Amino acid sequence: MTNKTFPAKFEFLDEIRELVAQVAAEGGFTDKVIYSLQLAADEAASNIIEHAYEGVPDATLDINCDMQGDTIVITMRDRGKPFDPSKVKQPNLKADLSDRQIGGLGVYLMRKLMDEVSYQSSSSTGNLLKMTKRRG
Repeated sequence: MTNKTFPAKFEFLDEIRELVAQVAAEGGFTDKVIYSLQLAADEAASNIIEHAYEGVPDATLDINCDMQGDTIVITMRDRGKPFDPSKVKQPNLKADLSDRQIGGLGVYLMRKLMDEVSYQSSSSTGNLLKMTKRRG
């Protein structure tokens, strides 16, 4: 199990992607799937940094990346503002770029790239995002 705490800053996204890639490679995922896992983790961490911790200077983000059998489980815990991904509307991908609503693609991508995405928020434990992907 790989559990690491990162400063909630955009300059640490590379390290977060590397952590996910290392665990996924050790778990036998292909390069193509590893790239998808990194993209989903990057989107999730970016959303936490930008939205949950907006204006918070010394925030941290706990990431746990673990193989459970043939499934990689990536969890991210923060103590920022709660967020309900179920309230994010499906983006209109057919609309002209100039007509599209800004935002919402990160959650859409996470759902598309991963097998499962779940979110819990509690005043005592903070926000917990869990994403899973089965190998094969």
